Amino acid sequence: MDWLGWLGWFDAGDHEIARQVLQRGVAAIAIVAFWSTLNQFRVLLGEHGLLPVQQLVRATGGRLRGPSLFRWWRYSDRRLVAVAWAGIVLGASVVSGLPQLGPPWVPLLVFLAMWVLYLSIVVVGQTFYGFGWEMLLCEALFTVAFLGSVHEPPPLTILIAVWWLVFRLEFGAGMIKIRGGREWRDLTALMYHHETQPMPGPLSRQAHLLPPWFHRLEVIGNHVAQLAVPFLLFVPGPVASTAAAVIVLTQLWLILTGNFAWLNWITVVLAASAITDSAWHWAIPAIPADLGAETAGTPLWWAIAVLVASVLFLLLAWAPLRNLFTKRQLMNASFNRFMLGNAYGAFGTVTKRRIEYVVEGTDASDPDDPDANWREYGFKGKPGDVRAVPRQWAPYHLRLDWLMWFLPLGRRWEPWFERFLLRLLEADAPTLRLLAHDPFAGERPRWVRVRAYRYRFTTHAEYRATRARWVRTLDGEIVPAAELHP
Repeated sequence: MDWLGWLGWFDAGDHEIARQVLQRGVAAIAIVAFWSTLNQFRVLLGEHGLLPVQQLVRATGGRLRGPSLFRWWRYSDRRLVAVAWAGIVLGASVVSGLPQLGPPWVPLLVFLAMWVLYLSIVVVGQTFYGFGWEMLLCEALFTVAFLGSVHEPPPLTILIAVWWLVFRLEFGAGMIKIRGGREWRDLTALMYHHETQPMPGPLSRQAHLLPPWFHRLEVIGNHVAQLAVPFLLFVPGPVASTAAAVIVLTQLWLILTGNFAWLNWITVVLAASAITDSAWHWAIPAIPADLGAETAGTPLWWAIAVLVASVLFLLLAWAPLRNLFTKRQLMNASFNRFMLGNAYGAFGTVTKRRIEYVVEGTDASDPDDPDANWREYGFKGKPGDVRAVPRQWAPYHLRLDWLMWFLPLGRRWEPWFERFLLRLLEADAPTLRLLAHDPFAGERPRWVRVRAYRYRFTTHAEYRATRARWVRTLDGEIVPAAELHP
């Protein structure tokens, strides 16, 4: 007996490719996130980190901002490694398609396990995990958990929940911009953004040097893609597929011209879920138009589980919906302890001047000696050497480099930064591995200092004359020469 013959609307049989993209894509991004954690968490937040988790737990009395395995299972670096590797293995299993071959509860449990693991990390990650794409990944892992396996059609209500997530991402960012700096309204924002963004990529300078009329068109295109197109995701058929393609293309431009960790990459994955199999077949005829035709009917128990989850998503939608239309719109905010149903948005204002904190050291006995040789520490992603080509790091997330960008914007001095300078004076090997260049080759400097420089991209003529990609001018001293005391 076909228990669900009366629920024909429930099955989205024309979205089999969308399910594959969602499950494998979100899992692949989770692997990157867990790998980033494995490489950086212990140095930044571990037992001997810049902001140790143990201190956070003691300071809060265990009352963290959300549930975490490290609340009940006392933190240690070894346990952090176990959590990160577990997430990597689970993500790799989904990318390979193994859990999707079983009954729908198998991928459900795998994704929920990844959600619990990564949520546990983010909750104790403090400022190093205070980025919008952290909660975005948590919400994406939880949402796609209910997409089922290859044996039944993708559930339409879960796909709608994914489209609602994309809507919040795009429309929320668009509203933040319209309500934010004047530069978004007078169409000049992208005359600055490519130069002043947190971590430029290999093509950022070329994008910055494009003519002003092009940058104005960029802003107009951004407003259309974020304020109008997201509504079309909910229109069935080719309209939704076209809207998704527009969002994907705008995100690919951002990927080409900057480094925003996995924010743009996961947006591409999520937005592609609105493209139907028919649209894929139209664009690439080699792709069959009826990939989901061989799936069996949806089991009654699975339909009930999905509908219960759908009701939960509906209830979670109220807070972010209200936030979108309030005058005091919150950006990258969670309304519950589980990081579900979040508010998103970025770059409500664009920085006009790029200030970089440059960290230097010397082994001279007198730091005020005019002949003292001050040598600069090199970061992996943060601009430093004016001749160096910015690298493409995204979707990988360089957390230290990102927070160094925030310091000149009002966070001039934070506890983690003081401890970072202390680690440099100690020549702490794990900390030095976060950098691209240690000018003292593992030895201790006698003194360190921090100076602020104004950076700007060179013009075409300046580049031909100097082969430098940046021009920098001293803006002032932030931290005078400091040394270790017994």
